[in-house]
Amino acid sequence: MPTAEIHTVKGVMKVEFFENDAPLAVQNFVKLSKQGFYNGLKFHRLITGFVAQAGCPEGTGAGGPGYTIKCELKGENQYHDKGVLSMAHRGRDTGGSQFFICQSREQTKHLDRQHTCFGKVTDGIEFVDKIKQGDIIEKIVINE
Repeated sequence: MPTAEIHTVKGVMKVEFFENDAPLAVQNFVKLSKQGFYNGLKFHRLITGFVAQAGCPEGTGAGGPGYTIKCELKGENQYHDKGVLSMAHRGRDTGGSQFFICQSREQTKHLDRQHTCFGKVTDGIEFVDKIKQGDIIEKIVINE
């Protein structure tokens, strides 16, 4: 099962994927990461105590990879705990490249089974709260 390292200006967050619960989202994130899609993109949206969002090539929240993927909402790990990576979308089945990292369970539990959770930060969780709007994703390394 692949893992990822999200290298940011604040530090490195190591991620384990929820491959059984969200295979499409994991496959999509891995593919885009290997292509270097996320390298140099910024966290374009930050709501302190809620989420840090990235993955928009335009830096506005309106861009994506040019396609959409279906939501996967039925797995065991579809709970937005602190450190969880989840697909951002503008309506059911409209996700693409944008994702967010949850900063608290209390503020994100209403997103359960509304957005696809596809992984969780397992090391470097302290950097989740240090991300600021405009911070850059230096690169995402996929370890297989």
